Amino acid sequence: MGSRETRGKTMNIARSLNNWRKYRQTVTELGRMSDRELRDLGIGREDIRRVARHAVAG
Repeated sequence: MGSRETRGKTMNIARSLNNWRKYRQTVTELGRMSDRELRDLGIGREDIRRVARHAVAG
């Protein structure tokens, strides 16, 4: 396996890990909010995972 290929795979792993962390952090932070706070943001509790996925996807 070439050096460039190894770096590419390493970067993909790092990117995936960072995306997972961002997703988990978003889910955790939104999950700690009250229903009223979420409603003020226009988010239902059932939407938290979708919003977190969108945050990661950009």
